[in-house]
Amino acid sequence: MTPADAPAFRTVAARPHEPLRTFHARRAALGRDRTDALERLFPRYGFSVHDEAAPAPRDAHGLLDAAALFGRRAPLVLEIGPGMGATTAAMAAADPDRDYLAVEVHLPGLANLLVLVERLGLTNLRVAHGDALELVRTAVAADSLDAVHAFFPDPWPKARHHKRRLVQPEHVALLVSRLRPGGTLHVATDWAPYAEQMVEVLAADPGLVSDGLVARPAHRPVTKFEQRALAEGRASHDIVARRLP
Repeated sequence: MTPADAPAFRTVAARPHEPLRTFHARRAALGRDRTDALERLFPRYGFSVHDEAAPAPRDAHGLLDAAALFGRRAPLVLEIGPGMGATTAAMAAADPDRDYLAVEVHLPGLANLLVLVERLGLTNLRVAHGDALELVRTAVAADSLDAVHAFFPDPWPKARHHKRRLVQPEHVALLVSRLRPGGTLHVATDWAPYAEQMVEVLAADPGLVSDGLVARPAHRPVTKFEQRALAEGRASHDIVARRLP
């Protein structure tokens, strides 16, 4: 694939009529290997939430067609903000009976995850570039997700920015509506005040039963980000909830 044929990526920025973003839209250098991964692998393993030139496969109702995306029908896990992708790749590799869709706005992380997909030969992992909440809102069918993971989303620590946090009632209600009955919502943070908010929000949602703060489940690897936080004295907090029947 030549650069002219490669998928075009645009920065995801909020417009006045759109919901507040829960992430920073950042620019960063990709480097040769990650640029190569995007050019070669994104057309095979990815799609864009925002760019019609690289659309998601759709079913007859205009919703995401996971069977066409993965080439099979299997329980689907949505990973929101996989970062550089090591945790998502490890979880997908250890869980071959489920499919993983990782939605990331940060191109270096998405490219790095594509490198891992190729290196590990993963057939149950696909990527999407863009805003995960927009994808869920516009293209994910109700009751279609087996699990939603959001590990270490931006804590937006300043009080005036709390409205931008991912875990808040309206966002959680949206995610719960896409979970199957019995499906799980698993979030984690190293920011203690955010963990308190997560516990409160998940416990208050009428569609969930929450386990509250739990020890890190064995299936979630410790991330490099988490290791750095621990070295700086910030403990991690996991919260797991299940959708009621």
